[in-house]
Amino acid sequence: MNWLLSLASGALLVLVFPRFNFTWLAPVALAPLLIAAARESKAKTRFFHGWASGFIFWFFICIWIQFVLEVHGGMGALGGWFAFVLFAILKGLHTALFSTLAGPLLRKPWAVPAVAALWAGIEHAHGTLGLAWLGLGFAWLDLGNAAIDWPWLLRLAPITGVHGISFVLAMMSVAVALAALRRPWKELTPLASIALVFQLPVIPASPVAIQRVQVVQPNVDLEARWPTAAAFSEFENRLATLSLDEAAPLIVWPEAPAPFYPERADFHNFVSGIAQQANASFLLGGVSYTKDGDPLNSAFLLNSAGEIQGRYDKIQLVPFGEYIPPAFNWVNRITGEAGDFQPGERVVTFEANRHRFGTFICYESAFPGLVRQFTNQGAELLINISNDGYFGNSAAREQHLALVRMRAAENHRWILRATNDGITAMIDPSGRVTQTIPERTETSEILRYNYVADVTPYTMWGDWFPWLCLLASAVLCWIALKRNVDQGKNLV
Repeated sequence: MNWLLSLASGALLVLVFPRFNFTWLAPVALAPLLIAAARESKAKTRFFHGWASGFIFWFFICIWIQFVLEVHGGMGALGGWFAFVLFAILKGLHTALFSTLAGPLLRKPWAVPAVAALWAGIEHAHGTLGLAWLGLGFAWLDLGNAAIDWPWLLRLAPITGVHGISFVLAMMSVAVALAALRRPWKELTPLASIALVFQLPVIPASPVAIQRVQVVQPNVDLEARWPTAAAFSEFENRLATLSLDEAAPLIVWPEAPAPFYPERADFHNFVSGIAQQANASFLLGGVSYTKDGDPLNSAFLLNSAGEIQGRYDKIQLVPFGEYIPPAFNWVNRITGEAGDFQPGERVVTFEANRHRFGTFICYESAFPGLVRQFTNQGAELLINISNDGYFGNSAAREQHLALVRMRAAENHRWILRATNDGITAMIDPSGRVTQTIPERTETSEILRYNYVADVTPYTMWGDWFPWLCLLASAVLCWIALKRNVDQGKNLV
């Protein structure tokens, strides 16, 4: 029964996210695993229960990774499945740790906040304390992302970030587990603290947007090899036509699987001509290089004179796509670049039309602590350029959009999401999608937004809440374990 409960939690965590979107299950998703952890006295068994739950979650929520490795990584079906299964095995270790430590905490009268803090702290560790050489630094969907369409709970986002929402949902799961275990009702009283959320400012209606941006969705074939210069020249002409279709003070191209090298003379002359002809600032993704010749995944801003005004180099690289964790050095690289990409070293904001904006690239949307730095440095607008074509027809496109929407709510900023083939969208400061462009089409459209200058508590203070949870849960785990040892209880 405990094994079935553990597997059930893994399945419930999958069901709350795209493509299923049964978000109403989020408050109970952890409950089955917690019941199993409370019923099991041996730490080793709790560890494997948690690992099984985590494996199910990461395997099914990120199954698109197998597709990427097989189709775009050139590993074939067998190689792609082997590497992906190993990845899911390793990622399950975070949930294994949670289950192991949650067991002693669940025996205490303060289990509701303690276990929720443990979950929020370990969840935060996916992107901050992961072992990069094993690929464990991979971050994706946090439990709180399931509540992106819950206005009452989203009130926490500008204060605690997504992990505060995860904490509340975890508290609900702990309460359900304790009720199922027939624990005294007084142990559920900490759940009443959720009422404090309703004392926070309500999520405002979406404001009327007046600023204009020309967004190009090039729909580049991921396997295009550009066999002739004439073929690439024809492609450039189509992009130029799309970029100049309507007048806007800012033109944006996404990250794209095409040979875009804005610092090389021939391509720079091309994009410079677009900026000059449009008399507009021009943001695009491309490849730059370090002094040692290593490639960088970068965002470039050209001014209306066609000059490169600034460059941001992607800091959080995609495991298996832009770098290979040492433990997986046998895995083929997805990118066609020669050599692994190198990470950028600093956050950069751009200035255009007397306003500042920040550009984070693709997978960086999974790192709230990074995205907030752009806003903290004065960005009045955020832009996420991405190439989600590698995801194929999987749910990863919708999952990625959910991540970006949460970043908008945390920082109270409009976010333009510009992609190669979808989902290209404009998101308001409360995380609502206000405009989209049809997927898998070569097109451009005018999207509208506003500049916002205010700063949220989360933007100012960052991930104070999950770090506090991590510290508190460490202390409470030590207290619980010490008392159990003193009482001679079997922990192994």
